[in-house]
Amino acid sequence: MQVGFIGLGAMGTAMARNLIAAGHSVRAWNRSGNPGLDGIEIVSNPADAFHGSATFTMLSDDDAIRTVLLDRGVLALARPGLVHVVTSTISVAFSEFLGRVHADAGVHYLAAPVLGRPDVAARGELNILVGGNRDAIEAVQPLFAVLGKKLWEMGPEPAQANAAKIAVNMMITMAIEAMTEAVSITEAHGLSRETFFDLILGTLFGSRPYQTYSSNIARNQYNPGFKATLGLKDLRLATEASGDRDLPMLRAVHGHMQAAINAGWTCNGFVPVCNFFYAALASKASGLILPR
Repeated sequence: MQVGFIGLGAMGTAMARNLIAAGHSVRAWNRSGNPGLDGIEIVSNPADAFHGSATFTMLSDDDAIRTVLLDRGVLALARPGLVHVVTSTISVAFSEFLGRVHADAGVHYLAAPVLGRPDVAARGELNILVGGNRDAIEAVQPLFAVLGKKLWEMGPEPAQANAAKIAVNMMITMAIEAMTEAVSITEAHGLSRETFFDLILGTLFGSRPYQTYSSNIARNQYNPGFKATLGLKDLRLATEASGDRDLPMLRAVHGHMQAAINAGWTCNGFVPVCNFFYAALASKASGLILPR
């Protein structure tokens, strides 16, 4: 299948490499040039990546997609009937807007944000949350099969998939917040992190976020893993999607992330992979224990 790709960052590169390995022809546009992918054709104009059967876009946010695709009039130059799959984490409102402009251009639009980091993408084991027309989903099913281990259909409206992804990202930050605050209590009473995490993982909280981030907290290893600004963006998107609903936990984690960025608790724009800075920041006001 002839596939276009917009955005070859860490995630996009891993996904494009898997498509190439599966025998698909990939034409890509990337703001920073060729990342050195064998078998990929780099084009000079993003519109040139919209002439095949499907095009995947993996850009950082609403503004990036607007600048790269909409401001350049790319959709008007796309092959009629092409399926455009936006795998970025974008706002619900912008996704709804994309649905309208794609319909006007005669291009099928699917929102398909993914769950998984670059190493998961490289293994072709992403969880893909898709929203949109069922026929369009079927048309690109062979590509989804290459990129992910499971496709989760969220509903007929693309924005439903974006709402699900935003909610998931919010819940991950809340899980991290819960673990850091819990450890601040247990360590204050002499209980080791390892003992406490063995308890919660073996009883009520055995999901992957708890497994992954508790391990980092227990080992006191906070290697950079995700841009703080993108984490804050995800929480902002959740706040916007909540409308006038009062979500106090979201307010709390959003405030802590913002405070961490304001305080300079980053490494070249990244936060520690387990985000234990939540407890450290809170310690200034409430006496929570700092990372040991």
